Amino acid sequence: MNIEVNNLDSGLVEILLNGRLDIEGTGAVENTFTFQAASKKAAVLVDMSAVEFIASIGMRLLLSNARALENRGGKLGLLNPASVVKEALVTAGIDKLIPIYTDRATASQELLASL
Repeated sequence: MNIEVNNLDSGLVEILLNGRLDIEGTGAVENTFTFQAASKKAAVLVDMSAVEFIASIGMRLLLSNARALENRGGKLGLLNPASVVKEALVTAGIDKLIPIYTDRATASQELLASL
């Protein structure tokens, strides 16, 4: 699992994940993800388009950081998860707690407006 973080001029924090959010992949990115996603009030967009698999531990990572970010007055959203990943997220009800977007511009606008 690889992680890339971009702090955009608009104020949006964009996190790009690439690989599998299984126990090994989640362990590899957890500290960096948590520091970037939940350590301050921010609008955070997680690009999931290159995540090929998500296990329950990966879902827990997303949920716990979304809650921590919300407690700081920020908002986390997910962008373009692959169909198998999106199906897992929807089946688990994650989409009820974390918005899933298919359009980067809409996601950016809504997340920044929520601050």
